Amino acid sequence: MIIRKRLAAGVCALFAALAGGVVPANAADGPPKKDSPKVELVLDVSGSMRARDVDGDTRMAAAQQAFNEVIDAVPQGVRLGIRTLGATYAGEDKETGCRDSKQLYPVGPVDRTEAKAAVATLRPTGWTPIGYALRGADQDLGTDGGTRRIVLITDGEDSCGLPDPCDVARELAAKGTHLTVDTLGLTQDDKTREQLTCIAEATGGTYTTVRHRKELSGRIKQLVRRADTPVETPQPTQGANACSAAPVIGAGVWTDREQFSEHRWYRVKVKPGQELRASVSVGADRPVDRDYGVLVRAVSEGGQELVRGSDAGNGRTDVMASGLRYPVGKAKKDSDKAARTVCLEVSHSFSAPPSVKREPGLPVELAVDLVKSPDDPSDLAAFGLGRGWVLLAVLGVTGLLAGLLWGWLARWRVAVWREN
Repeated sequence: MIIRKRLAAGVCALFAALAGGVVPANAADGPPKKDSPKVELVLDVSGSMRARDVDGDTRMAAAQQAFNEVIDAVPQGVRLGIRTLGATYAGEDKETGCRDSKQLYPVGPVDRTEAKAAVATLRPTGWTPIGYALRGADQDLGTDGGTRRIVLITDGEDSCGLPDPCDVARELAAKGTHLTVDTLGLTQDDKTREQLTCIAEATGGTYTTVRHRKELSGRIKQLVRRADTPVETPQPTQGANACSAAPVIGAGVWTDREQFSEHRWYRVKVKPGQELRASVSVGADRPVDRDYGVLVRAVSEGGQELVRGSDAGNGRTDVMASGLRYPVGKAKKDSDKAARTVCLEVSHSFSAPPSVKREPGLPVELAVDLVKSPDDPSDLAAFGLGRGWVLLAVLGVTGLLAGLLWGWLARWRVAVWREN
């Protein structure tokens, strides 16, 4: 009886939902506006994508799985398209092979079923005409408003020579149509890295090496979401070698260059009741040694360290980042209302073989934000937790209390056992 009643209730609920106009997810999503952001994924489908070195699977299979995940996660306001290169011509004629690029899925609202079906048909085939494909992707995106982003996924450098992909990227950037090209490399050879870095830097994009399917999927989804988020244009600055001579910077994103073994200083004015949040990233745009790290410190004008943030790693990398927070309490006296100067010191421990160029320095991006400070700025950073002694005291007291509590519980259990 109970089962019958539940079944009847479920059927009634289903009919009620249908009557209320429940529709599939694809139809429920409203179409993106005309000026909404546009993204085109450009996928290398050349013969080298048959290589089986991504989590035990072929590069092509890993890319297809990643694309399916990306298609499922496309934000509602983004218009997405897909273009391939090297997908149809397997012959030896270079002229034909170097024009082998076509749009697989048009830029617009995403029908997930159709887009996935199109991706599933791809098989590694031909050449790698990256420059030609970039020009085609630029035309696919059009100029009807909205931000424009190309995400290029390839496992090697251009195999055609002309048009040169770097020259094409500069040509597209010179049009002034707000186009950004991000590049993802599935291999780690220096020639591919150099070419993809050149393409990205020419248009204000990023280059990333990916070795696993989850990395590929996560990075593409991140770039697609970024297209839907307003991005602040970085402002160039030049740090000094001491706090007293450092430039004063405010909230925003700042770019600089830092030589190997160099320290750069910047100054930020923090008012009472504000919290300083700073993050720094240092890009490895050339071959570097396997061990590296980055450090950012907040220091008072008198030289006292307020708080620090650091990170380190080893192996191949494209960027290393760290950050910090420093809150300033509200003014209690009129004499305390003046803004406080906080000096930010940025340094890194990247090194490179003697054959690697030193000029210009490694690219540095410093993001600064000033937000409302907590009502009671007993923040970890405010008490110098970054220096370690408060953390040690907190852990010591916590361990002592935990030990006492555990001992008391153990004695209580023994007493109860003896009594019973």
